[in-house]
Amino acid sequence: MLPMTVTMQRRELLRRRVRLLVAATIAYNVVEAVVAITAGTIASSTALIGFGLDSVIEVSSAAAVAWQFAGRDPEARERTALRIIAVSFYALAAYVTVESVRALAGGAEAGHSTVGLALAALSLAVMPGLSYAQRRAGRELGSRSAVADSKQTLLCTYLSGVLLVGLGLNSLFGWSWADPVAALVIAAVAVREGREAWRGDTCCSVPASADDGCGPDCDCC
Repeated sequence: MLPMTVTMQRRELLRRRVRLLVAATIAYNVVEAVVAITAGTIASSTALIGFGLDSVIEVSSAAAVAWQFAGRDPEARERTALRIIAVSFYALAAYVTVESVRALAGGAEAGHSTVGLALAALSLAVMPGLSYAQRRAGRELGSRSAVADSKQTLLCTYLSGVLLVGLGLNSLFGWSWADPVAALVIAAVAVREGREAWRGDTCCSVPASADDGCGPDCDCC
């Protein structure tokens, strides 16, 4: 009976850890969204606005996981949480694609944004740690939604790099096309992640103690 007691205690610890990481993700992304959308509007930057909207999507994704783990039986709510995360990805991709095509077709050119460059660099430093911690806890717990949300956070890391390159090229060389092209990369990645979340292809779907050996260090995603 002792191993079972330890297992249940461990699961409860992991659930608390996921809740704390989700809360931290929500707090950071609320600030990130406000700053990015404001700076993007001022600079007419589709990529920066798209990055801010991705932060909004991340908040909704994290909120879905928070809702899931607030219940007595998180597993029962997992499919709904995954669908919310998937729809959030698709909504982001649709908006960014439309705005990027409009910009490339002759819309307003994006201007330099010091705030945007600083924000992208900061997110590039912060997001990998949050993503890794949540993905590790989610894998050990066997929660597909927690892993999916961690991939949403990891996506923010990639988008931060893409945004930094796009804004940098525009600022240094006046390549205004780099901004909407960077935004289209954001949209493409969002579609892929949304499809995987909808299907539930988010690595481990069983606890680390299962016979298939899928645990916190598995490399299935």
